[in-house]
Amino acid sequence: MFRTTRARKRALITAGMVAVVGAIGTVTFQASAATNAETRAVPVPAIADAIKAPAGSRPIGTFSVVSGTQTYTCVVPDGSTTGAYTGASVPEAQLAGAAGRLHHFAGPSWQSTRDGSLVTATKTATAAKTGTIPELLLQVTSHTGKGILSRADWINRLATSGGVAPTSTCTAGQTVAVPYKAVYVFWDDPAV
Repeated sequence: MFRTTRARKRALITAGMVAVVGAIGTVTFQASAATNAETRAVPVPAIADAIKAPAGSRPIGTFSVVSGTQTYTCVVPDGSTTGAYTGASVPEAQLAGAAGRLHHFAGPSWQSTRDGSLVTATKTATAAKTGTIPELLLQVTSHTGKGILSRADWINRLATSGGVAPTSTCTAGQTVAVPYKAVYVFWDDPAV
């Protein structure tokens, strides 16, 4: 009787996990070099229509920001003595997912710490979110090396929190790094 109850519980737990994964989806990457410390499936968050990758694109990796900042530089308009943190920010982040770890930095650029593959991209669409940096769709503009990122054609920045420029006044050249979180999804577009 004990084994039957235990087997039923296992079957229910397994069925529940399958239902959850089926409902939210995950992207995983099978690699023998992966270690338990750096590999975990990251669900693909909901994506606004305005920032969806082209139809037919397939996810090749999903990564969460483990630690990250958006750095803003103070701009002082001509004829003024005080400035504001306006303009684009510069990212500096460590990302983790089932395909390992990525370093995200100026460019914007992403590089796999496992295989060295590197991409740069340019923003093509945004979806504003109150109180946080916007969600984005970026198109990959260059590839370097072979690896997980060498197939990437599009990137989404999703589920953002934090990272908003301060509204305080500042002096020319002053910088501030603002912590943020996000999920990045890399897409392979067979049409490209």
